[in-house]
Amino acid sequence: MRRFRRSSKAADPGRTEAGSGTTTDLGPRTSDKSACLLAGLALTIPLFWPLPGQAATPAVATLAAGLAGQGQFGTIKGRLVWGGDEIPPVKVLAEVGKAAKDPNVCARAKPILSREVNVDPKTKGVAFGFAYLTRPKGRNPEAVKQLVAKHPKVVLDQQNCEFQPYVLPIHQDQILLVKSSDPTNHNVRLTPFTNAGVNQNLAPQGQLELKLVAERLPIRVACDIHPWMHAWIMVFDHPFFAVTGPDGTFEIKGVPPGPENLVLWHENVGFVMLPEMGRGRSVTVKAGEVTDVGEIQVDPSRVKSAG
Repeated sequence: MRRFRRSSKAADPGRTEAGSGTTTDLGPRTSDKSACLLAGLALTIPLFWPLPGQAATPAVATLAAGLAGQGQFGTIKGRLVWGGDEIPPVKVLAEVGKAAKDPNVCARAKPILSREVNVDPKTKGVAFGFAYLTRPKGRNPEAVKQLVAKHPKVVLDQQNCEFQPYVLPIHQDQILLVKSSDPTNHNVRLTPFTNAGVNQNLAPQGQLELKLVAERLPIRVACDIHPWMHAWIMVFDHPFFAVTGPDGTFEIKGVPPGPENLVLWHENVGFVMLPEMGRGRSVTVKAGEVTDVGEIQVDPSRVKSAG
């Protein structure tokens, strides 16, 4: 059942507006979407890894699975790297003052750049990838408890007509708080598989709270008012996840010892590792030790063109 508190500020006609204090409680949909998982879809928590010239958002991410004592647990680390010699250029989505919609707000002071294929020229590191364990065999309930206690709500903001952070992993016991710091109307549209879909207007300074259950794939978030705006969230029922940084590095702490399966996912590739795909690559974790899986390459031939 959904509960909305609507703001008195105007929003675009044709959509329900969510203002400050909105709460949406989403449960699993009854329709079976499992077939969609095979249809070519080939978030340590977050957060926003900056493009050149952009300031970083304070990271709440280092919390995921790294809060509990590490003596009885292990760590998995690695690096997602570009597999080609030629570094893809950064695409400009809106030049300063020339945004197709609301140019007085969007790209008013700085350009809006695509973050779909973000490769560091110096290290060839690929940012904005999800690294996580699939169907983990071990548990770390204390890490979950501390994670949720310190950050019961995880924020997805809209600034300069961009979602911040761009990729965001959360635990299903946390609340996703979507808000707008922009002085213009935005739309928030989620297209999940297990959870019910969301399509709500968000007035300036408006907020929308969502309670989501775990999904097997990342969820795309978009703004229909400003079509270049999108981001990715991924909801987990465990704390073993991370996001690749500007140099492609990732680290998953607090993993119980034993065999696990590691997955790397990137929006323009889908599942990065072949032939394992969504099954994940086998990794053996040892208590008190760091397991380094090394460099995992993104095959340029599998990358869809950035938009």
